[in-house]
Amino acid sequence: MVESLLDIERMEHALELFGNLDENIHAIEKEYNVSIISRGTELKIAGEEENVSKAKRAIEGLISVINRGEPINDQTIRYVISMVEEGTESQISSLADDCICITSKGRPIKPKTLGQKKYVNNIRDNTITFGVGPAGTGKTYLAVSMAVRAFRAHEVNRIILTRPAVEAGEKLGFLPGDLQNKVDPYLRPLYDALFDMMGAENYQRYLEKGSIEVAPLAYMRGRTLDDSFIILDEAQNTTPEQMKMFLTRLGFNSKAVITGDITQIDLPDSKKSGLVEATKILRNVDDIGIVYFNEKDVVRHRLVQDIIKAYEKYYEEGKKRDGHGKN
Repeated sequence: MVESLLDIERMEHALELFGNLDENIHAIEKEYNVSIISRGTELKIAGEEENVSKAKRAIEGLISVINRGEPINDQTIRYVISMVEEGTESQISSLADDCICITSKGRPIKPKTLGQKKYVNNIRDNTITFGVGPAGTGKTYLAVSMAVRAFRAHEVNRIILTRPAVEAGEKLGFLPGDLQNKVDPYLRPLYDALFDMMGAENYQRYLEKGSIEVAPLAYMRGRTLDDSFIILDEAQNTTPEQMKMFLTRLGFNSKAVITGDITQIDLPDSKKSGLVEATKILRNVDDIGIVYFNEKDVVRHRLVQDIIKAYEKYYEEGKKRDGHGKN
């Protein structure tokens, strides 16, 4: 049994660290089987030596999060704990320096995980970036944030957001309205992200001027997209032909971000995913970045992480049983 002392400089940071009914500290105690006692802004951590060291590093990581103005929640604690296990918790402070843009309500948008930061850096550094990973990792939201940033800085003249209109177990023909009404539900996540960044009024004004375009992927055929920031969302549902068509639309002074989750392919069984194929074909091409997210980058409810891990385990066990896997 050893003890270690840790001093927190500001009382308000100590209150944020402990959380409601000390729930944050209790989570650290439970994870590392230690006892944490508070004396003002001083913490005493007691337990087995290795566990005390890890708990102290986790608390220091959480303080770094607080110092950059981010709230502490269950997802943050789980992420910091995973970083301590990897020995990368010292990199948490680097996330504070990267404000992508400000929402219409004045909230700064920053990457929340190292995977997200790598993704944002790849978008900055490359003309084309693929973001591949599970739901809740911020692939679409961060891409839209980078598009709005480039648009506000006059680096591009247009933002173009597109998705393939592939049914996820539903049929377009049964939806009411004309074609635009039918595809609007597929484009809703893109609308929502733009509303958050720009506000509904600004969004509508730019839409009417043609500075923003949100359309199904089929509308991209035959066009050359210059001076544009183009985002292809749900790209796992493109065919190889559609993906090639999209990638060859790229014009001068443009960027493209392609996002998707290869575990949620809604194409018929006989169809290959254009996203899966493109990441294999283009992985060694200069000026193209490919970033893979995992469950640690999920910034939704903790259950989303657990669900993703459970599905991954199930499919991996299935591959071992069957002796092969499906794309």
